[in-house]
Amino acid sequence: MHCPEHLIIFTRFPLAGQAKTRLIPHLGAAGAADLQRRMTEHTIAQARELASRQPLNTEVLFTSGNRGQMAGWLGPELRYRAQGSGDLGQRQARAFDRAFQAGAERVIVIGADCPDLTADLLQLAFRWLKETDLVLGPARDGGYYLIGLRMPAPALLAEIPWSTKAVLATVLTKAARLEIPFRLLKPLHDIDRPADLGHWHPFTKAE
Repeated sequence: MHCPEHLIIFTRFPLAGQAKTRLIPHLGAAGAADLQRRMTEHTIAQARELASRQPLNTEVLFTSGNRGQMAGWLGPELRYRAQGSGDLGQRQARAFDRAFQAGAERVIVIGADCPDLTADLLQLAFRWLKETDLVLGPARDGGYYLIGLRMPAPALLAEIPWSTKAVLATVLTKAARLEIPFRLLKPLHDIDRPADLGHWHPFTKAE
């Protein structure tokens, strides 16, 4: 059955020493990997909640590990693909292109770093994509936690200063120049650095 909405989750298999490396000095290699695991599992839970409400294709694009490890961790019912080479913009642009070529009409890409990203917000973003070409979720560090498109726009993600405070502003400037109408979701926190950990209150508690 054709499904017009496609959710792509970018994440990393939680190998100690390779996950959340900027948090290793604060949490240790094992602690940083465990946080990566929890963040990803939270994000997958939101995707599953959304899929219980509406038809949705969900794909997980990963680095580290392999498909077998990812399926053993997050479940065999999801689709997995290695992110491949290139900067974040190139990898995201490829993901969008594949989804549209497969027949998707509205595509959202998210990471696994945002504890306040919910199924409700994802549902809202997909709803907005019925009315506008681009939806962005601003991250408070100057990046974005969500990007949604209803058409391929590879130029939008080219030559972006990734991992800087100028990411979102640069994308919005390019959207205006390319005459791509957009809407913005509410700003949320990404968890990338030790100073961000205070926003992980549900996840930093011992289980």
